[in-house]
Parts: sequence; structure tokens; C-alpha cells
Amino acid sequence: MGRDRTRTEIPPGTLYMLILRSLARLGPMHGYGIAQHIQLLSEDVLQVEEGSLYPALQRVLIKCWVTAEWRQTENNRRARYYRLTAAGKKQLSVEMSEFDKVTRAIANVIQPA
Repeated sequence: MGRDRTRTEIPPGTLYMLILRSLARLGPMHGYGIAQHIQLLSEDVLQVEEGSLYPALQRVLIKCWVTAEWRQTENNRRARYYRLTAAGKKQLSVEMSEFDKVTRAIANVIQPA
């Protein structure tokens, strides 16, 4: 009710993978940069809302999949930059493997008989 149906929601359980993959691709980034990267590469199909992104970043920080430090942005604003850790690289591999497994299973179910 009242939701914007033109937006495609990020499937449950994939936000961590998208965050970790973005950091693996581009190196340290701030939250807004991560969200922009995901939106750009998905050709505007996936839009990460602040209300989902920042709690997810806090959880991956607690899990030690990323580290964070405060730095100045290119616009001279203070922002928290996230960097992938060795544990995060390992977790990214796990997340991508699980995602591949699930997408193959879904493809098997929906393909024509």
C-alpha cells in the first residue's frame, strides 16, 4: 500500500553481497558511493535506500567483513569509508556461491517443461 511499484526491490539476502562486491571492485568507498555504484551497474533497476544501506553497513562492520574510517570526500565533506577485509573477501565468495545456487534452482523451477 502506498509503495512505488516502479522500483525493483533488492531480493532479501543479497544486499550484503552487493555491498561486498562493490568494495571488492572499487576499493574503499563511502555509503553513498556504494549505493550509487549498485544503482549505476544495475542500470537503475536496483536502488539502495539509506534506511537499508546504513544498517547493513553497520552489520557487516560488526561481522568484521569491512573496516571503516572517517575521511574527507572529494566534495570536502566528512564521510565514513568502508574497506573490505580478508574475512569480507571470504564471505563474498560464500555469498556469491549461495546466490548462484539459488538462482540456478529458481531457473530450474520456472523453465518451461
